[in-house]
Amino acid sequence: MKNFTASKIYALAFGLFLGLCIWKFGNPVILDHKIIAPNSAADFLHNPWPPHWASLILLVFVIIGVFFIGSPKKILPKNRWLVWLPLAWLGWQFISSATTVDAPLTEVTLWQYSGCVACYFLGLLLFARENLLRWILPGILAAFTFCLIRAVDQKLIEFPAERQAMVEGQRSGWTNFPPETILSMKDDGVIITTNGAEIINPVILKKMEKGRAYGTLVYPNALAGIILLLWPLSLALAFGATKNLKPPIRFAAIALTIFLGGTAFFATDSKLGWLVGMIIAGLFLLRLKWSVKMKVAAVSVILIFGLGSFALRFHSYFSAGATSASARFDYWRAAVQITQAHPLTGSGPGTFQRPYARLKAPDSEMARLTHNDFLEQFSDSGIPGGLIYTIWIVLVLILIGKKLWRTDDVLHFAIYAGVLAWFIQGLGEFELFIPALAWVAFTLLGLQIGEKRIQIDRKLKKY
Repeated sequence: MKNFTASKIYALAFGLFLGLCIWKFGNPVILDHKIIAPNSAADFLHNPWPPHWASLILLVFVIIGVFFIGSPKKILPKNRWLVWLPLAWLGWQFISSATTVDAPLTEVTLWQYSGCVACYFLGLLLFARENLLRWILPGILAAFTFCLIRAVDQKLIEFPAERQAMVEGQRSGWTNFPPETILSMKDDGVIITTNGAEIINPVILKKMEKGRAYGTLVYPNALAGIILLLWPLSLALAFGATKNLKPPIRFAAIALTIFLGGTAFFATDSKLGWLVGMIIAGLFLLRLKWSVKMKVAAVSVILIFGLGSFALRFHSYFSAGATSASARFDYWRAAVQITQAHPLTGSGPGTFQRPYARLKAPDSEMARLTHNDFLEQFSDSGIPGGLIYTIWIVLVLILIGKKLWRTDDVLHFAIYAGVLAWFIQGLGEFELFIPALAWVAFTLLGLQIGEKRIQIDRKLKKY
């Protein structure tokens, strides 16, 4: 018990908090006003919680964490830009908020961005210095496992059962649903009236047929993001940390990790996630101590198999016109226009939806966010905000990659691969706005560049 220090208790609690974020704070912060606070035990257990609750809890952790960090001068990294760039980015967000077109949206966004920077510095200045990775991971991985189980259940059991119940309801004249449930479904557009008959909304039925799982997060692509972020780490631990267990137990742990992650990832039906996953698999192959010919052959197999599977799995999507991809191009076009119109401070953090409502193409679906975390910075906070954020993230990822590329530290390379994959996916998503994703990613990012390297177990370095 003498090794169970206050800093370790703090790290364990912080990891549990990040796990709570994965469980309950999986919605974008700009939807805070739409997330109704739970008012019963069942609501607390089953429903998402308002994102601003996460900010308040994190604030308490940050205040306590400052006392554990101590004097920053003694622990600042040699590359001081690792400190000044994130502070400059956050500072510019507050400057750009002065000209925002929507103060409430900007306020919740500033809380979210402040949380990202706070998690980054906790990882950089505390968790890395005190070798606290092993104490953070239990809460994160427990919640990640629950999220995967939830996604697999949705895909294999829950969604098929819901679809069957809806089809039976339409066939029986909705006699299998309580009147209040039918009214609610009508209000939500799930049931519509056509030619005097009440039927399932064809759009809703089509989504139910696809059965795209989302786990505990806002939608399927966000689930793909958390899998890209944490599954490499989970696999590294499954293979490396179980070497001393009995073979049946080790096999079960590895098989369960592969099954849950693979099935949930497949169930997201994420096109971008699939492509990013191929990139990360290629990186792992290139690090192997094989001959150049072997590496080229292995990467070629990944490309052929991955792209071939991609084409087969999503051929109907592309034959239908790749509507979501086309919509993203319209979002990005609008983001460029907004940046041109407001090059210095943008439209205000988190406010893309306001100018986009005026700029969008007539046939494009309305969007609240740019679906590109980097372009979002330019449109929301101007060229300075976009450049600072992009330079910060790119330089940090290059620094960590150079540090880990030639080492045998499989665990830390797996963490890096997950963080890298998450930021790459940010080119087509809005995960910077989701506490469950962004705060975990920035904690791991800061932890990775701490001056003292963390080792959970030296035996994990090679296997």
